[in-house]
Amino acid sequence: MGMLSEFREFAVKGNVVDLAVGVVIGAAFGKIVSALVDGIVMPLVGMMLGGVDFGSLAVVLEPAVVDAATGAETVPAVLLKYGMFIQTLVDFVIIAFVIFLAVKAINRMKRKEEAAPAPAAPSEEVVLLTEIRDALKR
Repeated sequence: MGMLSEFREFAVKGNVVDLAVGVVIGAAFGKIVSALVDGIVMPLVGMMLGGVDFGSLAVVLEPAVVDAATGAETVPAVLLKYGMFIQTLVDFVIIAFVIFLAVKAINRMKRKEEAAPAPAAPSEEVVLLTEIRDALKR
């Protein structure tokens, strides 16, 4: 079997296609959650904390250098942007919680499928009659 045909067989298998679909949907879901956090959750949290904009929270490690003659900034300030970290952390917690709920729901559905009764084993009489039938056929 050639390498090209092996690759085609690998790529067409359901697991690879399922993984690709999962990655694409996950990326889109991440964008949705980021928009939710940036546009709704963090402004509400900031409003409750007195109008704080978490995206702009930072500590100035080194101030910007400004040209005295023109007033233009020649070297930008070095900032430790901990507000963006807080916002990203909230994104992560929300995404992780939603994925946890989805996996929990999927596992619950799988358990219900597994809990379905297995076909009953034949009774002792049926087994004995089957053995007798098979012995008579010989």
